[in-house]
Amino acid sequence: MTRVLVTGAAGFIGSHLVERLLARGDEVLGVDNFDPLYPRAIKERNLEAARRSRDFRFHELDVADTGALRPLLSAGTVIVHLAAKAGVRPSINDPAGYLRSNVTATQGMLDAARAAEVQRVVFGSSSSVYGDDTAPPFSETAAAMHPISPYAATKRGAELLIEALAPHWGLQAAALRFFTVYGPRQRPDLAIYSFTRRILAGEPITMFGDGTEARDYTYIDDIVSGVVAAVDWTARAPVGLEAFNLGGNEAVTLTRMIDTIAAALGRTPVIVRAPRQAGDVRVTSADLRKSGRVLGYRPGVAFPEGIRRFVDWYRETHAHQ
Repeated sequence: MTRVLVTGAAGFIGSHLVERLLARGDEVLGVDNFDPLYPRAIKERNLEAARRSRDFRFHELDVADTGALRPLLSAGTVIVHLAAKAGVRPSINDPAGYLRSNVTATQGMLDAARAAEVQRVVFGSSSSVYGDDTAPPFSETAAAMHPISPYAATKRGAELLIEALAPHWGLQAAALRFFTVYGPRQRPDLAIYSFTRRILAGEPITMFGDGTEARDYTYIDDIVSGVVAAVDWTARAPVGLEAFNLGGNEAVTLTRMIDTIAAALGRTPVIVRAPRQAGDVRVTSADLRKSGRVLGYRPGVAFPEGIRRFVDWYRETHAHQ
């Protein structure tokens, strides 16, 4: 049994991770501050299965509050730090809020870890750190120093913070660069969720850009497998920070994404075209050689199958509405 503290436990990725860790017999402490980006009721539902386990304890608190986090930690605990303000576009209007939630809170987590003599840390980063000038497929060796949104800048800043402190504080750390995660429980504001809802309702959807923009969509089960592999890897990792890409191994164009959702729904979408939005990169594509070699990471859910699973979940979840 491993004792794992998951920040952002009530969120999309966090709640799936908590359930996977519990299923394999770990003791899990969940932390979340219920950031109001989307309704609290959704996050509470995300935790329903975990709350039924005797090996799960939940604490509502802000990770930036080092004093609140410290009593939950002990030497030997593994921290998986997923708590963050998410979203590229909202970050442009609230850079200070993103700085506090994504960088200051990361430092708060690190301070609490140091005080408790915690050494193993897994940080949920983002493919957005690569910016718009990294040649695809993106390799972890890329400089990643030209972010095009405050969200991307804060994720890269948090990585650099952990990297700077790890040798001094004896941290065995992994930064996991997630590539466009999707699946059941994903945020309602994200494109796959929004398009599914609108197409089913017979409402038009907005295509930002010319349709050739592409994302390396990654199904939630594959992401969770990568996170769990990183948790285990930290037990044997050298002191320092290593970055790993977790992607779906295929860049899917916006046009294909819409067509795949429409086919799964059996509907014809009404598309309104609009210019590409500020902060959106043109393409993301993960080089998975390092994560495959070191973590044994291999995505197993192809995009059409992942969309089918999401659509099935959406229909079931919203059948009563």
